[in-house]
Amino acid sequence: MPEPDKGVCSVSDVPLTAPPVIDSAATSLGIELGSTRIKVCLIGEDPSVVLGVGSHDWENEFEGRVWTYSLENVWSGIRAAYADLVADVERRGGERPATFGAIGISAMMHGYLPFGAADEQLVPFRSWRNTTTGTAAAELTEAFGVNIPLRWSIAHLHQAVLDSEQHVGDVRFLTTLAGYVHWKLTGEKVIGVGDASGMFPIDAQTATYDAELLGRYADLVGSRAPGFDLVDLLPTVLVAGTPAGTLTPEGAALLDPSGTLQPGAVFCPPEGDAGTGMVATCSVAPRTGNVSAGTSIFAMIVLESPLEKLHHEIDLVTTPDGHPVAMVHCNNGASELGAWAGLFVRFAAAAGLPLSSDAVFETLFREALEGEADAGGLLAFNNLAGEPITGLDEGRPLVVRTPDSRLDLGNFMRAQLYAAFATLSLGMRVLASEGVAVDRMFAHGGMFRTAGVAQRFLAGSLDAPVVVTETASEGGAWGMAVLASYVGPAASGVSLDDYLRTRVFDENQFSQTPADPADVAGFSTYLDRYRAGLAVESAAIENLTHRTTEQAR
Repeated sequence: MPEPDKGVCSVSDVPLTAPPVIDSAATSLGIELGSTRIKVCLIGEDPSVVLGVGSHDWENEFEGRVWTYSLENVWSGIRAAYADLVADVERRGGERPATFGAIGISAMMHGYLPFGAADEQLVPFRSWRNTTTGTAAAELTEAFGVNIPLRWSIAHLHQAVLDSEQHVGDVRFLTTLAGYVHWKLTGEKVIGVGDASGMFPIDAQTATYDAELLGRYADLVGSRAPGFDLVDLLPTVLVAGTPAGTLTPEGAALLDPSGTLQPGAVFCPPEGDAGTGMVATCSVAPRTGNVSAGTSIFAMIVLESPLEKLHHEIDLVTTPDGHPVAMVHCNNGASELGAWAGLFVRFAAAAGLPLSSDAVFETLFREALEGEADAGGLLAFNNLAGEPITGLDEGRPLVVRTPDSRLDLGNFMRAQLYAAFATLSLGMRVLASEGVAVDRMFAHGGMFRTAGVAQRFLAGSLDAPVVVTETASEGGAWGMAVLASYVGPAASGVSLDDYLRTRVFDENQFSQTPADPADVAGFSTYLDRYRAGLAVESAAIENLTHRTTEQAR
C-alpha cells in the first residue's frame, strides 16, 4: 500500500516546531512501514504539533517472482528510522526519549505473513503487490458473494491451500506487517479493524470478522485442509481507541538497542496505511473520502449505505473505528514519476547544473501546467506491477504516442500525472454508477507537495473538488501518531470523527481546488485513449519479459 515515494516527499521535509520541554507522558509516537520508506513521527499533547520525525529508505525485492521484504530489513529499517527520530528530537533541543505516552504501528495492508507453532516464519512475506492469487480470489468471491481482491490475506492463504503448499498445515498464526511488528513489540496478537478488513471480510454490526463467511470458508476447505480453522489463525480485531497492549522490555530493545527506551508505553491497535490515510485527511465520517498517493494509489469513500452490487473494482473495508468504506485500490501510483524525476536529476548533474530532487519535482510539476488539457495526444502507463482493475497480471511502464501528437515537456509530464490517476478514475466511475456521493475528496501523499498541480489534475480526473491539508505530505506516520493519541481516556465518549474535527483539524488548514471544466474534458479524452491503449500494455506484458537477476547485473 501507498506512502510518499523517495524524492517525492518525506515526513522529514515538513517544517517542525518543538517546545523547549517535552512532556513524555503526553507524547504519541507513530511508526509506518511504507513501500519505499519507513517513517516515524512524534507529536505532543496537541496532535497538530510535530516534535520530531525520522525515516529510513527501503525497497521491496522481487525474489522467485514474488514481491517481498525480509523481516531482517523490517527491523533494521525500524531501528534506523527510530534513531533518526531521536537524533531529530535532540537536535531541536529536546532530550533523548526514554518513554512515550502512546505508540501506534501502521504498515502496508494485506499480503501474507504466516507463522508456525514456534512463532517461526514459514515463507517469505508476500506483499500486497503480488497478483498471483487470481484463482483463489475468484473462488472466494463466488463463495462469499463479496469481492475478494488478489492482494487480501485470505486470497494468499487460499491460493496456498489450492496449490498444496507444504507449509499450509503448519500455519498457526496469520497477520499483516503492522500486526507482526505490533506483536513483536507488545506480545499481543491483535489488529485494528481497518487493517483486519484487508485480511478477511468484516461484519459492520460486530466490527470483527464476518462469522457467516468464516463458516463458509471452513466448508470450502474442509476436504482440502481437514482441521484447518481460520478462526484460530487470525489476530483479534480491535477498534480505534481501544488499548492494545504495552511496550515490553524485548520490544523496547528492538526499537532502541541503546537501552534508553523503557518499557510500559501503551499501544493503540495496529492499523493499515489506508486507515492512517483516512485519519491524516480527516475523512472517517460518511460522505467523506480521501485519495492517498504513493507507490500505489487508492481512494476511500465512507459509505452511507451498502453498495447494491458486487464490483471487482471495489473493495469493502472499514475506517479505524469500523464504518464501512468503499475502496478503489490501484497497485501503481507515483513510482514511475519518481523514476522519471531521477532521470532528470541525473541529466542536470551530468550537464554540470546539479539540482535537488525537490527542485526537479517542482519544475516538472509546474511544467505540467503548461501542457495541453489532453496531454497533447500522449499516453503513459505507470504500471510497474500488475493492475487488477484493468485485468493486468504484470506491469510494463510505457510512453506511447501517435505521429501527430505533440511531444514537449509539459505534455509529457501531464501524461505521466494523468497516468497516476487513470486507473483510479476507472474505479471511481463504478462508484458513481452506484450513486455514491461525497462532499469533497481529501488528498495526501508526496505528489501533493507542489501546491496547485497534482490536486488540480486529480480534481479534473474525478470531476470533484479536492482538498489538501497542511499535513498532506506528512502521510501515514503522522496519522498513526494521531491514532495513538486517541487511545484509552482520550477516546472515552468521543467518536474518532469528533476527535479529529475538534482536537486535530480546523477548516483553516484545508485548501480546496475545484475541478476545472477544461481539465475534466481533457482528462476524459485522455482516459478514452488510456482504455484503447490497454491492448498495447497487454501486448507489452506478453512479449517483453523481465530481465533475469544475472542480466540485471
